[in-house]
Amino acid sequence: MRAISEEHLQGGFFAGWPAAPSPEQHLAVLRGSYRAIVAMDESSGQAVGFVTMVSDGVLTAFVPWLEVLPAYQSRGIGSELMRRVLEGCERFYSVDLMCDEPLQPYYARLGMSPLTGMTLRNRAALG
Repeated sequence: MRAISEEHLQGGFFAGWPAAPSPEQHLAVLRGSYRAIVAMDESSGQAVGFVTMVSDGVLTAFVPWLEVLPAYQSRGIGSELMRRVLEGCERFYSVDLMCDEPLQPYYARLGMSPLTGMTLRNRAALG
């Protein structure tokens, strides 16, 4: 990943969240991930999309976040980010991702299958 800073992460990510992570938290997430890929708008120098993966590096991986700014959606950016983050993961037994039900058809087009899952969310961690 090329050098990215908090300034690249301003404006519009985490739409619909009860509270958006700060640019500092966002950057820490990207840096702490097993894989992180960021789509940049070269004309503005701003990040317009990103995907992260956490993994044990042996058998399993999880894709916690795929985000594309609303103004850049429906251009294939999200699909390309997913293609790139999944590249080379054929050796893993599983690559999991949790999403809301309306998003399942999108991920099915990328070769993923629906599963049942559980989560524990601490909304106070965002504020």
